[in-house]
Amino acid sequence: MNKIKIAILASGRGSNFEAIAKAVKDGTCHAQIMVLITNKPDAGAIKIAQNYKIPVEIVERKSFANRDGLDLKIKSILDQNKVELVVLAGYMLLIKNKSLLEKYENRIINIHPSLLPAFPGESAQKDAFEYGAKISGLTIHFVNETLDGGAIIYQEAVDISECENEYDVAREIITREHSAYAKVIDMFARGKFTTEGRRVKYVENNKEGKHE
Repeated sequence: MNKIKIAILASGRGSNFEAIAKAVKDGTCHAQIMVLITNKPDAGAIKIAQNYKIPVEIVERKSFANRDGLDLKIKSILDQNKVELVVLAGYMLLIKNKSLLEKYENRIINIHPSLLPAFPGESAQKDAFEYGAKISGLTIHFVNETLDGGAIIYQEAVDISECENEYDVAREIITREHSAYAKVIDMFARGKFTTEGRRVKYVENNKEGKHE
């Protein structure tokens, strides 16, 4: 099976990135990680990339006069690496540039620790706990110009009824994220996602590699 060429964008410790890299190495995720792009020179994800011998590009916000400049630099890195799928794994900046979003339309994905549209934003686990939700979960969605607002690809429910704080919620969800993200990336390698409005449909390739 052909491997899909992906880029990972991460800002933090990189736990989802590491789970994806491990699944790629184990052969359970048919992808080739072309590059890690990070906006933080001290991100933990950099060490993970080094361990897996994955090239790293550091693209700091302060190096550019505006956000368009940063996003266009990211676009140039993606183009140079012939990336087919862009995977946001704890990347803490919104992608805003129109040309980047249009060039990679339906080819940029993000994972979010709630069942969207419930609890968007950075404090999803805290918001779910404080709201008293019994079930939360994770959402993998396409990225557009809105915050956590792209069409939904995949969701998985997680029971958080026994959690005693937001950190318990985060721990319950993150373990499920690690397997789910690699699985969805592998689905991109095995088939094609299409959108009709906000609805996302999936068609798996046949044995000859063509869509059925």
